[in-house]
Amino acid sequence: MVKVNALKAVFERSLKLKKTESCLIVTDTVKEPIGRAFYEYASGITPKARLIVIEPTKEHAEEPPADVAREMLKYNVEILVTAKSLTHTRARKAANAAGARIATMPNINEDIVNRCLDVDYEALKKESRRVYDILRESSSIKITTALGTDIALTVGKSGFFGQDGGILDGPGSYGNLPEGEVSFAPETCNGVYIVDASFPGLGLLKSPLIFEVKQGKVKAIRGVDSKEVIARLDRVGPGAYVVAELGIGLNPKAKIIGNILEDEKVIGTVHIAVGNNTSYGGNNDVPLHLDGVIKDPDVVVDGKPLMEKGMFV
Repeated sequence: MVKVNALKAVFERSLKLKKTESCLIVTDTVKEPIGRAFYEYASGITPKARLIVIEPTKEHAEEPPADVAREMLKYNVEILVTAKSLTHTRARKAANAAGARIATMPNINEDIVNRCLDVDYEALKKESRRVYDILRESSSIKITTALGTDIALTVGKSGFFGQDGGILDGPGSYGNLPEGEVSFAPETCNGVYIVDASFPGLGLLKSPLIFEVKQGKVKAIRGVDSKEVIARLDRVGPGAYVVAELGIGLNPKAKIIGNILEDEKVIGTVHIAVGNNTSYGGNNDVPLHLDGVIKDPDVVVDGKPLMEKGMFV
């Protein structure tokens, strides 16, 4: 059962839904019980609440049905509770451009809702802004781990995600709940990153995945589960191999459980994604976005340490 304190935190401290506003909940047949819990709570705040249930999309960043995308243009506040992520879709971007405040919750479950949504959003925003202010003024980032990650990234002119720490109270704001990451799309990157925590579709990794990167694109993937990952990328095409994101986890209640929605928010981790980067102002508009979580990294920003073995310095 979804706990009331978690629902209250989302509607009162994150999205700040008003009784005069409209609210749309988009869910699918997989996550419908959770979606309905959010809809019922929203209905207690405003009479202008609506629930739409769709069939699950096949992949993260795949577009919802066209009629749902059109409906998303009409509401003040929207929550997207689906098995696959709608964060990196044109539909979400268009709804934000129309002024909607949006929270996406891909593949969320009741445990994550009840444990990670009721956080101190003001404190999380403060910490997120601290990291954001460092990254947005930087030009180069180096990530290494004891396992062998060694990758250099440049920042460029990317947009940033998560700097408001889950306080989504302004027109056009959006975030991924549970919140707790600052991320951006690297201009380019070179090296190797080794995913050792979790990966979408694989859950907790028993054996690491090794990604070899050259000029911002993955050129080779090695590891026990590499064939499965390569098959998913190949179904989308060359754009799936673009390095789309670097993110740093910041949620104090998150832990590594094998669900990427929570895992990528864990303090002491970074994540690197491939695929769609349009949420950061990029132009790699493909129906795929897959994050790989890396534990205990050293992160050096413009030659100065930000993290050592997963600890902020």
